[in-house]
Amino acid sequence: MNSQDKFDYLLSSKAADVPPSSVAVAGAREWLGLALLALPTVLLGLDLTLLHLALPALAADLQPTSTQALWIMDAYGFMIAGFLITMGTLGDRIGRRKLLMIGAAAFAIASAFAAFSTSAIMLIAARALLGIAGATLMPSTLALITNMFADPRQRALGFGIWATMFALGMALGPVVGGVLLEHFWWGAAFLIAVPVVGLLLLLAPVLLPEHRTSQDSTLDFTSVGLSLAAMLPMVYGIKQIAKNSFGFHPVGSIAVGLVFAVLFVRRQQQLADPLLDMSLFANRAFSVALILLLFGLVAVGGTMLLVTQYLQLVAGFSPLVAGLWMGPPALAMVVAGVTAPLIAQHVRPGFVVAGALGLSVVGYLMLTQLDNSASGVMVVVTGFSLAYLGLGTIAALGTDLVVGSAPPEKAGSASAMSETVQDLGVSLGIAVLGSLATAMYRKAMLDHIPESLGHAAREAVGDSLWAASSIASELPPGLIEEAQVAFTAGFNSAAIFSAVSVTILAILAAVSLRHLGVIDGSRSSQ
Repeated sequence: MNSQDKFDYLLSSKAADVPPSSVAVAGAREWLGLALLALPTVLLGLDLTLLHLALPALAADLQPTSTQALWIMDAYGFMIAGFLITMGTLGDRIGRRKLLMIGAAAFAIASAFAAFSTSAIMLIAARALLGIAGATLMPSTLALITNMFADPRQRALGFGIWATMFALGMALGPVVGGVLLEHFWWGAAFLIAVPVVGLLLLLAPVLLPEHRTSQDSTLDFTSVGLSLAAMLPMVYGIKQIAKNSFGFHPVGSIAVGLVFAVLFVRRQQQLADPLLDMSLFANRAFSVALILLLFGLVAVGGTMLLVTQYLQLVAGFSPLVAGLWMGPPALAMVVAGVTAPLIAQHVRPGFVVAGALGLSVVGYLMLTQLDNSASGVMVVVTGFSLAYLGLGTIAALGTDLVVGSAPPEKAGSASAMSETVQDLGVSLGIAVLGSLATAMYRKAMLDHIPESLGHAAREAVGDSLWAASSIASELPPGLIEEAQVAFTAGFNSAAIFSAVSVTILAILAAVSLRHLGVIDGSRSSQ
């Protein structure tokens, strides 16, 4: 049996070599443990999107540049992506519960640091520290689910609930941010982490099992350094392109990152106990699932930022009302995340994913027709709800495919890969789609900025809608409405990009995952 056959066997049968009657069935403690793991999972999702609605208030307080604003938004996600592989392997070796508790404590401290930031640079640093701490939590929660649920159907449902909680946190970020902004200052949004972490530290020793590999090995710090040397230059390059378009320095930075990525891969192939087991990629379903998670989250992450800005800066809603309008998409995502694993017990997972992504395409096509009329709010909420159906499905089933393919001792490493591509996808989506929308905005506004405006006002209006909105009282009549129209045109362009990319993903899922059988604890249904 070759490598591909072995991995396909693992994915399709899910421990079929163990008789169904001998597979331990999870009891009350395991399900309570899953509920406890949902707390940091929701918290991590919240921190990815918590500042979307708070950006105008934050901008007025800290006065960040447009580049600093982008770093504030996604430094968290990029740092998580940079450290996840290292932390996933570290958890396999020192203990997954131990790493979870250490990371949770660090997360609470960094949250307090972010809450009381007094400058844009301080907040960027705090968000980066939150990302490093968050990187310890994500693979630990997923790997612990693997330990707690031996039955394949229960494990698939556990992964579905986990993915739903993470995506729910992402969806609730604007809602929670809106509620808190209605009554407190923007920094209060970060302080909700403190009581959540306190409860986790109290109950984790009681409800969660400890697990570490039996290998007596040390962490390869050269691999850690290479992984960071690959990620950080690419992050810098993407940021610079988002601000100043293509140029020698950003393109060169990305090229440097790619060189280190090649060196990282080569070193992993040479090590007996690598930081990242490259043999996992020999499985077609494993690799396709990662692609679906990465590019699916690119579309959703960027669109979410634009949706929250549309509701607040174009529709004119308060942060609280704008957050509440994000409720229907959140509900759609929850339904998809919970029901997708159940449907996949009767319909092949590849077809379930393809169907859900097809509905997402319909949603993105609706967003390409968005305008500034009174019906715009219903269009944006309905379209984004359909987009979220696809998110819930690929997050649940994609995670199960990725983590379920790995041997138990590599569960942390596989979990890290799943989370790396998801977080990187969200952050790339913010950078790529945000940059595309901003470029279209600036192009549309070139001929509409009066020469009579002062230099600072011209810079603000030409930079972005949120910058223009911060000085709306100083602008001549009609100019802010022109800026809103330009923003919506940029939104339309980003939606076209998302519709095309998600169409390709739906076809890829239907074709490349069609060989996988339904999720069944007793046999493979090919």
